[in-house]
Amino acid sequence: MNRHKFLARGAAISTATALLLGVAGMAMADQNHGDQDVDVNVGITEIVDGGVLAMSVAGTATALTEDGSTPTVRQFKGTLPTVTVTDTRSPDEIPAGAGWYVLGTSTDFAGGAGQPAISASHLGWAPKVIDGGASGQVAEGDQVNTSMDSGANAVGLVDQELLALALDSGAIASEGQWTANADLFMKTPATVAPGNYTAKLTLSLFE
Repeated sequence: MNRHKFLARGAAISTATALLLGVAGMAMADQNHGDQDVDVNVGITEIVDGGVLAMSVAGTATALTEDGSTPTVRQFKGTLPTVTVTDTRSPDEIPAGAGWYVLGTSTDFAGGAGQPAISASHLGWAPKVIDGGASGQVAEGDQVNTSMDSGANAVGLVDQELLALALDSGAIASEGQWTANADLFMKTPATVAPGNYTAKLTLSLFE
């Protein structure tokens, strides 16, 4: 805040206080000829917020540790922190035919000491629904393998890949909450430069 404005504001407050004290002093010197009460009424209505569809993640970081390496392939494994989707909306707040889904995509792995980056195509996952609700209508996405594997899904987490989905939001909204996570795995050539690497895996909730 501007210093001059602050000082001017402080002076105004001090002056107002002095005036109030002066009025109080004069009132005490006068004789009271009666009091009259005035009821002050206000009606405060309940705040009714619409429900929301939201996502939370039970952690901001996870670590991969070496497991299952061979003479030609280094392999590292870990677990995605639990993802929780919550829906507090009433049925009439949900568009007809709407469904929600959680997608994940990763950046490349940057070397902490200037090592060459490792492409996000070397990171894969195997999604798992932990709690799909009583109706069981929440499904997990397909396993996405790394670029060092084979098959149609051997692309890594370069693009947005499906973690979990519900085809009909309105049909399951009353369940309120669902959880999922994923096994993470990374594969690199045995010749990869040693050192610490970091990537950012972004999870997004859509409907």
